Amino acid sequence: MFQGWVKAAGLEELRRKGRAVFRLDGRQIALFDTAKGVYACNNRCPHEGYPLREGTLDGGCLLTCNWHNWKFDLETGENQRDGDKLRVYPVEIRGGDVWIEIVDPPVEERLAKSLEGLKQGFVDHDYERLAREIARIARLGVDPTVAVKEAIRWSHDRMEFGWTHAYAGAADWLALHDEHAGEPENRLICLLESIGHMSDDTLRERIYAYAEGVEDWDEEAFVRAVEDEDEARAIRLTRGAVATGDAWSAMERGLARAALAHYADFGHCAIYVVKAGALIRRLGEDIAEPLLVSLARGLTSAFREDLIPEFRGYGAALESFGSKPNGSAPAAADYAGLNANKAVAFTAEHGAAPALDLFRGLLAANALNMVRFDLRFLDDLDRPYGGDFGWLDLTHGLTFADAVLALCSKYPDLWPAGLLQMACFSGRNIAHRDETVDPDDWTVADPDAFFAEVARTLFDHGQDEYIVSVHLVKTAAAARNLAASRETGRAGELALAALNRLLHSPVRRKMVRRAARQAMRFVEVDV
Repeated sequence: MFQGWVKAAGLEELRRKGRAVFRLDGRQIALFDTAKGVYACNNRCPHEGYPLREGTLDGGCLLTCNWHNWKFDLETGENQRDGDKLRVYPVEIRGGDVWIEIVDPPVEERLAKSLEGLKQGFVDHDYERLAREIARIARLGVDPTVAVKEAIRWSHDRMEFGWTHAYAGAADWLALHDEHAGEPENRLICLLESIGHMSDDTLRERIYAYAEGVEDWDEEAFVRAVEDEDEARAIRLTRGAVATGDAWSAMERGLARAALAHYADFGHCAIYVVKAGALIRRLGEDIAEPLLVSLARGLTSAFREDLIPEFRGYGAALESFGSKPNGSAPAAADYAGLNANKAVAFTAEHGAAPALDLFRGLLAANALNMVRFDLRFLDDLDRPYGGDFGWLDLTHGLTFADAVLALCSKYPDLWPAGLLQMACFSGRNIAHRDETVDPDDWTVADPDAFFAEVARTLFDHGQDEYIVSVHLVKTAAAARNLAASRETGRAGELALAALNRLLHSPVRRKMVRRAARQAMRFVEVDV
């Protein structure tokens, strides 16, 4: 690529035409003769690439792109609408010719500029600008996952209640990114979806400051702090773990214990713990602190569903787990018709069975609930207020099971909690089944070919809500892990069938008439 001064046009001809385009090595550089002198800039508008040669000059050096009214100062390249800056080039008149200097700045300078632009796109949730800046970073030859790290730093203190699906999804998008080496477009999509989701989740959010201070890491103290909803102490202890230089190794067990101490936040806590480990391993220890303080906040603020009537039997079941000499594990069919409290009691009665046998039965039960989902619930306008149910509810039966297998295989003393919470999922979802659906109709015969097609779907998912696309990528990752595990057997096959049906079914999210009807009924009795 040419670097240095180059003759771009004859001055007399440029003055006669007023503007021209000079082309060199794939570049298009627009030249303008103005009242203030000759200026040169990239011909393509940095917004959507329309030719600036066709733009309007204000008589001085303010250039307007007529397609979307973006305005640029030709002296500095500054964008008057806070969008991407326009590259301008030094100009000299030598004799009767116009010369321009083409010297690309050092990589470090261009990276800093792209990260600055990325942050502006992040603050505004400008999806297209995020895409352009990530592409620019990749084109520099720099590992573009640096953009994900920066996005985590920009967002971790703007999530009021700690972690969201954005971080969990980033772990799975990064895994997909790494699987597709040599496919720059698909890799860009993975990073764009990760960063875009973080941007959307923190859009117009203020900073929610974390408590100050550091306390030496102590696992028991951390678990107690989470139990007591003492965020300040949990944060100080987390910083103490970070100070050891290997925060994840120090915290993993304590995080797993805290996450599974309750049937909490619809299973998100355990899922997020697993994804935090994946992100730190992938992105490095320098990103551990923002991820872990946000996770600690999320654990301490999580709502504890085992305290509400639907799941109130959980505590007693955990205390009695394995106390009866029933060493046989129930089959998935044995959970049919059992609500959550009955399902946890039934599981506890069989707690003496091998943990993995119990896991397989519960995984199969949750996968069957999903593969047999009665789609009529998507159109039910008369659900009670707060009782809406859809595909995303069902996916947690798989993503939580994947987290349980990862955490409890490493920390076996957590199996009772993990298994009973899987039973909670089975019981809460069992009433939404259509028994006429045959799981065999959704069996995946060739998993490799199936997941190749799943990847193609994810790379162009077409969903305008991040909450939908992130559930798709997380459920696909979970089903793949479960099916690949030698511990799951037939239950893993059912997980694939459940994913297969999800991907071939309507999702339906915005229930306009249902929302209106529910609101009217609610306010009638809200006295």
